[in-house]
Amino acid sequence: MNFIRPLKIAGVTCANNLVLAPMAGITDSPFRILCLRGGAGLVCAEMVSAHALHYGNARSGRMLQVSAKEHPVSMQIFGSDAPTIAQAARNAQAAGADIVDLNAGCPVKKINKAGAGCVLMKDPDHLARLLEAAVKAVSIPVTLKTRIALNHKEFLGARLAHLAQEAGAAAVVMHARAAVDVHSGQPNIEALAQVCAAVKIPVIGNGGVLNARDAKNFFQAGCAGVMIGRGAVGNPLIFRDIANELQGLPVTSHTPAQRLQTYLALIEENVAHYGERIGINRSRKTAGYWIKDFPNAAEVRGRFVRLDLLEQVQSLFKEVLASLQPAA
Repeated sequence: MNFIRPLKIAGVTCANNLVLAPMAGITDSPFRILCLRGGAGLVCAEMVSAHALHYGNARSGRMLQVSAKEHPVSMQIFGSDAPTIAQAARNAQAAGADIVDLNAGCPVKKINKAGAGCVLMKDPDHLARLLEAAVKAVSIPVTLKTRIALNHKEFLGARLAHLAQEAGAAAVVMHARAAVDVHSGQPNIEALAQVCAAVKIPVIGNGGVLNARDAKNFFQAGCAGVMIGRGAVGNPLIFRDIANELQGLPVTSHTPAQRLQTYLALIEENVAHYGERIGINRSRKTAGYWIKDFPNAAEVRGRFVRLDLLEQVQSLFKEVLASLQPAA
C-alpha cells in the first residue's frame, strides 16, 4: 500500500502528506526552506501570540514573514480571545501563509496561564468560538492542532476533532500523547485511530515520529498525513527518507560530512535572513543535533560556538569536511 500521496487541506494541495511540525525557536523561515528541500509536503511555522500581534509587537510581526521559497506554509497562532485570534489569522494571511493553524495543545505553563494552548481543551465551547472566529476572518484554510487528552483518564481527541469539523476547520492535527506527557512516552495509536474514524476532514497525526516504521503506524491508524517535529532537527532529509522507505525506494545514508554540508546551508540561510550576528547566534542553538558522531565532534562544536563571522564558520567547516574525506 502506498501511504505517501498528495495531502489536500481544503483549497491547498501539498505535494505529499509528510509535514514539518511547528517548534518554538526552531521552525523559522530558513529551517522551513531546508525541510521543503528535504522532502516535506507542508511546513509549519513556530507559534505566534495573537495577543502580541494585537499590540503591535515587532518581533511577533517578523515571525509571520513568509519567503517565496517556502510554500505551502502553515502559520500557527495561539490566544484566548476571539477578536484577537481573528485579527491574527488575517495578519497571517496577509503575510502570505497558505494555512492558519490554531494551537490548542501546547502544555507550556506560560501559554496555559494566558488561557491558551492545551487549557482550551477544558472548554470546548470557547475553543469552538475561537476556531469559528478564525474561519470567518480569512479565505485560506484554518486547522486545529490539539492532543488526544489532557491526562490518561479521559480521551478527548475524537470529540475535539468533531468540534473542529463543525466549526469549519479544514483539518485537525492530533498529537497522540496526553498533555501531561508533553513530548515523552509512546503515542497512543489506538486513540488516534478513534479520532480518524470520527471525522471526515483530514487528520494529521503527530507525536514521536522518528522513522518510516513510526509513520506507517500513523498511516495505518487512518491518518491522512503525518507530522514530524524533533526527528527533523539535525536531519531535514527525514521527510525524503521516510517517503522513499515507505515506497520501497533506496534511502540515502547521511554521513557526518553530508550532515555538516546541510548544516552549513542552514547557517548561510540564517545569515541571509537575519543578518550575520543574529543568524549565526540562532544557528548555535541546535549545534548539538548537527555536529556529532565523528572524531573530535565536541571540539568542533566548541570552536563553532565561539565564532561570530560567516567567513570564519565557512573556514571551520571546510577544514572539518576535508578531515572527514577518506584517505586517497
